[in-house]
Amino acid sequence: MWFQMVSMVLDVVAGLVAGTCLLRFLMQWQRISFHQPLGRFVFSMTDWLVMPLRKVIPAWTNWDLSSWVGAWLVKLVQFLLLWLIAGGRGSLGLLPLVSLVGLVQLVVSALSALVLVLAIMSWVNPGSPMYSLTVRLCDPFLRPFQRVVPLIGGIDLSPLALLLVLQILGMLLSGFQMSWLH
Repeated sequence: MWFQMVSMVLDVVAGLVAGTCLLRFLMQWQRISFHQPLGRFVFSMTDWLVMPLRKVIPAWTNWDLSSWVGAWLVKLVQFLLLWLIAGGRGSLGLLPLVSLVGLVQLVVSALSALVLVLAIMSWVNPGSPMYSLTVRLCDPFLRPFQRVVPLIGGIDLSPLALLLVLQILGMLLSGFQMSWLH
């Protein structure tokens, strides 16, 4: 029970920090202004990690790789701590790969939540400034589905298709991660 509590706390803390690093990456990729409250929050939460990495890891085109590496390092530390607390059971060599899978799981979960927020806001408050921000964050992921999924009665079902794909991907990743840990 103790291990589960520590694991949950580590998962929440690592998820918040790594998720904020990923949000920083996405906001820079989509060229979303950091002068709004969300942008200032993202910078203040991630500068301590991303700025030192940026000195070593250059940006690639308009992709801020230091944000990705920072998010992966946070997940690596999370899984390393869990491995140590569990008494070093399992292969230490697999931790970088397990951490990468954990990071992709975080992306899947965060994107699922973002798409759900977008769907709810489109019905409740489509005039909100947060709605336009959410649209810009989701757009690169929804666009391929919008090309394939037709509007039905004027309703865009592409978020539902994306959520379905994300759920399947999440299940596959969980299965892979569990098989590596045992």
